Amino acid sequence: MGPRTRRFVAAMGALAFLAFYVWAVIAIADRLPDSMWIDLIFYGVAGIAWGVPLIPLFSWAERDGNQVRKPPPAL
Repeated sequence: MGPRTRRFVAAMGALAFLAFYVWAVIAIADRLPDSMWIDLIFYGVAGIAWGVPLIPLFSWAERDGNQVRKPPPAL
């Protein structure tokens, strides 16, 4: 798969994930008690956490197509 195709697939995957993520955050936030502090903590964590699952996707999209993954060194 070429680099342009990988980037396109990653972009579409990221958009699909973010649409689901926003829906899930809103659905969970509706079930939380009404408190400014709970909202602050919840939205602070949710605002940072969306990037963590996308790191492997973007790493894959930017990887060279000829590069082979090496197993981790034995301990």
